Amino acid sequence: MQGIGCFRSVSDGGVRVELTAAATATAMTRGPLTIDVAESVEKKIERLISENPVVIFSRSSCYMCHVMKRLLSTIGVHPTVIELDDGELGALAALDISDGEGGTGAPAPVVFIGGTRVGGLESLMALHVSGHLVPKLRDVGALWD
Repeated sequence: MQGIGCFRSVSDGGVRVELTAAATATAMTRGPLTIDVAESVEKKIERLISENPVVIFSRSSCYMCHVMKRLLSTIGVHPTVIELDDGELGALAALDISDGEGGTGAPAPVVFIGGTRVGGLESLMALHVSGHLVPKLRDVGALWD
């Protein structure tokens, strides 16, 4: 994981960020994200979490990740999505930001709202059902009236 590529996702309108070595210097300078190539992976992840109102760490093959992205998209939020492959899940686990909701112990999906770890799909759904998700998204600037 030497770089971060950023591009606008066609399917859901959100920003998709990939933490891959294949990212080029040109791809890294596009979009609103600033990248320091000498920055460690952990620092990049921490900075992405702090600079973006909603960040989802996802895997493309995970149905819970898909449901999480669809829920936020339906509400009108366009999260920054960081798609991780199996080799990159270790960096996420090393930061101790996995969802902690059991299952297979996989560290994705996990969502951060306003720089704070909300957790996985179960936590996000609990916020939504309780009526606290939309106000929280408004507070961090991810959703407007």
